[in-house]
Amino acid sequence: MSRELPIGLTPPDWLVRNLRPQQAPVNRPAVARAALAMALPLLIGLALGQPAYGALASMGALSGVIGDTADAYRIRILNIAIPQAFGAVGITLGAAVYGHGWLAVTAVTAVALVSGMISTIGAVASVSGLLLLLNSVVGAGLPMPGDWWLAPVLMTGGGLLVLLLALLAWPLRSGVPERAAVAGTYRTVAGLLAASGSTAPGAYEDARHAVTQSLNQSYDLVLAHRARHHGRSPELTRLLAQLNAITPVVEAAPAAHLAGRPLPPEVPAAVRHLAQAVETGFTGPIGLGLPTPTEETGRAVDHALRHTAEVVAAPDVDPLGLVDRLGRPAALRVRAARAAHDVLLSAASWRYGLRLALCIGLAQVLVSIVTVPRSYWVALTITFVLKPDFGSVFSRALLRALGTVAGLVVAAAVLSQVPRGWWDVPVMLLLAPLIPALTPRGYGYQTAAITPVILLLSDILNRQGTALLLPRLVDSLIGCAIALVAGYLLWPESWHTRVGDRLADAVADTARYAESAFGSHVDPPARARMRRRLYRDLSVIRTEFQRALTEPPPTGTRAAAWWPLVVAVERIVDATTAARVRVKHGAEPPSEAEITHVARQLRELSEGLRDTDVLYPVRTDLTGPPDSVLEPLRQEVAAARTIASPHQP
Repeated sequence: MSRELPIGLTPPDWLVRNLRPQQAPVNRPAVARAALAMALPLLIGLALGQPAYGALASMGALSGVIGDTADAYRIRILNIAIPQAFGAVGITLGAAVYGHGWLAVTAVTAVALVSGMISTIGAVASVSGLLLLLNSVVGAGLPMPGDWWLAPVLMTGGGLLVLLLALLAWPLRSGVPERAAVAGTYRTVAGLLAASGSTAPGAYEDARHAVTQSLNQSYDLVLAHRARHHGRSPELTRLLAQLNAITPVVEAAPAAHLAGRPLPPEVPAAVRHLAQAVETGFTGPIGLGLPTPTEETGRAVDHALRHTAEVVAAPDVDPLGLVDRLGRPAALRVRAARAAHDVLLSAASWRYGLRLALCIGLAQVLVSIVTVPRSYWVALTITFVLKPDFGSVFSRALLRALGTVAGLVVAAAVLSQVPRGWWDVPVMLLLAPLIPALTPRGYGYQTAAITPVILLLSDILNRQGTALLLPRLVDSLIGCAIALVAGYLLWPESWHTRVGDRLADAVADTARYAESAFGSHVDPPARARMRRRLYRDLSVIRTEFQRALTEPPPTGTRAAAWWPLVVAVERIVDATTAARVRVKHGAEPPSEAEITHVARQLRELSEGLRDTDVLYPVRTDLTGPPDSVLEPLRQEVAAARTIASPHQP
């Protein structure tokens, strides 16, 4: 018989959310690469009688393993190689100021400022900034063996070994990850069509969110570095055309859902059939077996699917006639200039850089005044924890502490029972694969996997054995405390949810989309890009909402209160898209007055969400014909305004 916990012993929801492991499949090739890339340098170092050199190369391989997350081979080159270059600069700078007291404090703090600022550019820049600072801290806190150039060469070589192992299958699997991603998007669209008209609570909304995420990932994968490849690779051009072709089907799904009737099962089955053709690269006639549509929304879905089938079956695509749904890419020179502008003149860039520099500076001052064994671990902990683009700072500090404790248990067994020397190689073969296997589960699990590996490599460098355990725990806790106080609590923006402001921006963009959706002054590609950005922004809002729920009260409680409005705004965008599809397939277009009225309601809702002290009450004077194509949209706007109304509890 099960027993319930007393109310006082029930863990809070935010803690449960932090500790719950995320579901993710094990990436077996990444597991194998981690084992080989981290154990091989140790083996070579021992064979040459230089185990410290092997340990440094394994440390470099560890950073490569952490960055080995991309599927496409083209992206892996940048995801691993560019951060390794920054890491080499970092270890060189750190080693140059090792043992120089306050000069080292100043230098590492300055590196932290630069690292934080460049981390705001994008994902690759964020990892590059992370490695720049991490290796600077290691170089400034740990004596490097050999000449000044040896440590950066060894660590960079270890990271590039991971890249080399990742690229071995490129000649055999070129284009396979991209095709699999696009086919996966088609399958999520099939799930969306199967959920259209469903009365199950949240079924359609969850399916639509899955489609948005999959589209974002596929576009990012196919269009990555497209300024170089666009128009040159027939394979990428064809995949981009296939992604564009599924978009009308996605646009027709809201109209089918609002019709309130499930689509025939042959419709999602046809999309799965197309997904198989995309994944295998099949070209030629594709039989869909679609039933004859009998109503307006059915015709919209049927027309979109037949167009998609034509694109999937086409053997060649004209790159000059291909419309990029996210806009034509700017030249590399232009994008570099924009990135430099964002780093130097962006308030967010300076704000994050100063937060990181403040915390690192405090840590360096502390360990310079107070004797702390292995003091560089304090700054390393701060560097990992204080990465807002990686998740909530509070959550990462909590999970870092818990993961460190769990990892120390494993490390204690390894350092106390396993003799140093050749036994390090089989131990690394067992520990290294845990890093890519546990990283997708969550940050705490990743920390638990990395901790024994780091301690094993540290012991090879300084031979302190189990004496490393307590300093590692103390330093990690000190680093977490500094990050929480100086990098979190002292910055109100970090513990105030941004869901409201982002929702307000999305509603304002929806107003502009509504005005363009039914007018002739906006060309279809621009309208499609506007719609894609809207759904991408809504996906970001959902991510921000889920992140805020892991914060303790009052942040998590405030975020939970926004959830009904998050769903309401998503339904507004769906209703706008559905109305556009219905007009395109024969419905009576709305008048200019109707469009103006709806856009006015949306802008008032946006202003109310932005300033929660002046929420606007529900208005009843902005109505239209009950049989208008915009009536479902007006109902969704009214529902959202009712939720946001101060007259509600």
